[in-house]
Amino acid sequence: MMIHVFLLFSFCFSDFGFLQGVTSLGINYGQLGDNLPPPDTVLDLLSSLKLTKARIYDTNPQILTTFANSNIELIVTVENQMLPVLTDPRQALQWVSTHIKPYFPATKITGIAVGNEIFTDDDKTLIGYLVPAIVNIHGALVQLGLDKYVQVSTPNSLAVLQQSYPPSAGSFKSEVSEVMSQFLQFLSSTGSPFWINAYPYFAYKDDPNKISLDYVLFNRNPGMVDTYTKLHYDNMLYAQVDAVVYAMFRLGYGGIEVRVSETGWPSKGDPNEIGATVENAAVYNRNLLRRQMRNEGTPLRPNMRLEVYLFALFNEDIKPGPTSERNYGLFQPDGTMAYNVGLSALATTSSSASISLKSSATKVKP
Repeated sequence: MMIHVFLLFSFCFSDFGFLQGVTSLGINYGQLGDNLPPPDTVLDLLSSLKLTKARIYDTNPQILTTFANSNIELIVTVENQMLPVLTDPRQALQWVSTHIKPYFPATKITGIAVGNEIFTDDDKTLIGYLVPAIVNIHGALVQLGLDKYVQVSTPNSLAVLQQSYPPSAGSFKSEVSEVMSQFLQFLSSTGSPFWINAYPYFAYKDDPNKISLDYVLFNRNPGMVDTYTKLHYDNMLYAQVDAVVYAMFRLGYGGIEVRVSETGWPSKGDPNEIGATVENAAVYNRNLLRRQMRNEGTPLRPNMRLEVYLFALFNEDIKPGPTSERNYGLFQPDGTMAYNVGLSALATTSSSASISLKSSATKVKP
């Protein structure tokens, strides 16, 4: 059944060419599920969706091998617990020699995420290891002649910001500013991007009475005007990204590109997770995809297309935390869509597609 569904999507998407030419969109391929399809099936799915960029949360050799000689550009991750070890340059060289070099260039590894959300991690000791580990990983890439092909950075939670509204008031929390300055110096010297995990959903969930749902979902709305810059924002994601730009500027770094390493919307949540519904998830991702098809930038940087990685490819049933954490996927592990992100053309491509989509939708409960 799974193979049939994936082949159906492959036929329809390749016929429709849904994301043909969208170079600023990627997807997060998490693996915290006990029922996920094998990497070769995932590769077929990504290809059928015309997606050419993906991010994984480790350096799974099976995925790296399977994705060889494909057109998928891959960001891999150094797990948080490895950071103390990588403060030793020799260990960093060993890590790159083992986890990157054997797969490159057949597998298009374009980025290494050193840890994930380290600045806001519960383990406060990790922040001291971050920049040395990043510098050593980059140094190992230089030593092996790979630094021109593989960028090094770390994804950050929006919680690194002390203030994000209005965007021009964006600033980093004082407790992270010293290490943040060192990190930004590295990004500036290597031309690497600042990665932010930005979820307007969280802002809406925490204050649904004050924050407009249409504003966070990219729907038509009056938006807001930054009183200082007079820039108009019609959605929260772009405002969050520009707040990061201003925060970096306050520390003396104005030319670093910001990329969204994660954003998405859960299709299901606990009773207190306001807004976590199939309908809202479909609207958020559908509207975001439309923006990405335009290759547009934010109000502050309108001519610099914003690169965005959707979270996530699959619902992952063994992720810890609230119900929402296990329900960010565009797809169920069996290959059916968790919801339709606006791929209505599928229903007109063939009658069998229409029937399959309708029957799979009944498996999803809001």
